[in-house]
Amino acid sequence: MNKNNNRIVFITGIWDLNRDTSKPEWQRSFDHYVTNFIRLLSEMKDHNLIIFIDPSLEDLIWKYREKNNTKIYYHSKDQFKGSFFPFFDQVQEIRNNPEWYNQVGWLKDSTQASLEYYNPMVMSKMFLLHNAKLFNPFDSEYFYWIDGGITNTLSLGYFHNQTVLNNLISLSSKFLFICFPYETNSEIHGFNIDGMRKYANNENVNRVARGGFFGGHKSHISEANNLYYNLLNSTLNDGYMGTEESIFTLMTYLDPYTYNFETINDDGLIYTFFEKLQNNSYSNRIKNRVNLYINTFNSPDQLQLLLDSFEKYTPEFLNNSVEKILINNSTHTDLFEQYDTISAKYNLAEKRMGNLGICGARQWAAEHFDQSSSDFMVFFEDDMLMDLNGFCAFGFNKNTNRLYSTVIDIMNKENYDFLKFSFSEFYGHNGDQWSWHNVPETRKNEYFGNNLTKKPPTLFHNIKSLNGIPYAAGEIYYSNWPLIINKEGNRKCFLDTKWARPYEQTWMSHIYTLTKEKRVKPAILLASPITHNRVYHYHGSERKEN
Repeated sequence: MNKNNNRIVFITGIWDLNRDTSKPEWQRSFDHYVTNFIRLLSEMKDHNLIIFIDPSLEDLIWKYREKNNTKIYYHSKDQFKGSFFPFFDQVQEIRNNPEWYNQVGWLKDSTQASLEYYNPMVMSKMFLLHNAKLFNPFDSEYFYWIDGGITNTLSLGYFHNQTVLNNLISLSSKFLFICFPYETNSEIHGFNIDGMRKYANNENVNRVARGGFFGGHKSHISEANNLYYNLLNSTLNDGYMGTEESIFTLMTYLDPYTYNFETINDDGLIYTFFEKLQNNSYSNRIKNRVNLYINTFNSPDQLQLLLDSFEKYTPEFLNNSVEKILINNSTHTDLFEQYDTISAKYNLAEKRMGNLGICGARQWAAEHFDQSSSDFMVFFEDDMLMDLNGFCAFGFNKNTNRLYSTVIDIMNKENYDFLKFSFSEFYGHNGDQWSWHNVPETRKNEYFGNNLTKKPPTLFHNIKSLNGIPYAAGEIYYSNWPLIINKEGNRKCFLDTKWARPYEQTWMSHIYTLTKEKRVKPAILLASPITHNRVYHYHGSERKEN
């Protein structure tokens, strides 16, 4: 079994919509769908499946599936006519309206026009995906809808390829659609193109999102479901109707950051998407590879406090980081055995290079990160503990839900050079511009005017929020407190200009100048999830900056 299988669940189902009664060019027997469904059940035997199905088909499923990775939820065709799909009557009214089905020649005989249950069923896929996320019987992270008859056009061998699964997860850290290019001046699946442009808030609607395969991380499925429901409700009320793919398409235009999409060929066959995954040729990978660096000095017990705080509040820092580097500056060799035990337990790559000092270790991390394949770096000292209880002295919340994924999301969305984690720090807070103490006197007048006798307030340019966590951009000063930094920001802050013996004050002054020159774009969370808590002390004479 592939290592990602327990993180992923696929959701599927089939229903007899009486398609055998359609016109010949649209006609398919239910046996055709059953045959392809059996192929899906058997060829996905190593994957978790959630199946919504009419009770009459349950025995068929257990011929090909094991109960340890299969969950069945009864869902009859009639439920698409009931409270589960509240738009049933609106769909029937529109599909029987000559103004709608006479828009274009093919539409009148199509399945969505001729079959009572076709649109109610396909338009319910998102709702079924959301239900699967709520039930979550396998405690999965990633949820994907896969059509029960998809094997008619797609080989499922792709799902046994570790590269495909890894890249699928990478692309769907939020929500993923697969789109094909489509130029039209008339309609998309019966949805009038002027209506599509209106709801997409875009005059150039030239793609269609596929409904056979879509999904993403569990943290984004509820918001996707809400947007989908609201769009479906609004468009049907206004008399516009296509299929679920029309609504999915609108979602990719309204929020292309959250609803990431990959483009396939204009024939619409999604096997090309999986070919791209297999060949590592996808184009829109969301950057999410993080290196975690921890600086420690002469106290395994202090390091353990930091790791305990990660495990308690933000285990993703330990579980999801690509590389976890422990920079061990310790000078007491009798402590190395304890450090080795901790490193082995948490799979930390321990580096002993003598006492580099606090800033020396951070400089080493910057150089190491620059040569790595990761997208972001996070740096902690062993007394910078995660603490999500209560409020900081400034009044900001310390409880930051989904901190790890949110700071990555913010960095991807805003393209900041770095994002500080904590508004309150040990000596003060980020509402004051601490760089004032460190910039050269010749620059102090230029930056702050000549009337200042004490540090001024920080200038913030804007305040935003993502995943319930507010953040601000502006003239955020650098400090050695935890932050996330990207490759470009790392080079600008630490590598383009280097000092033989770096100090925090030097970096603070230098990076503030880069910020004033608009060469560095920093931001900060309006939250304080970090608490400085050194319980195990060392003598002050042992402290070293570089």
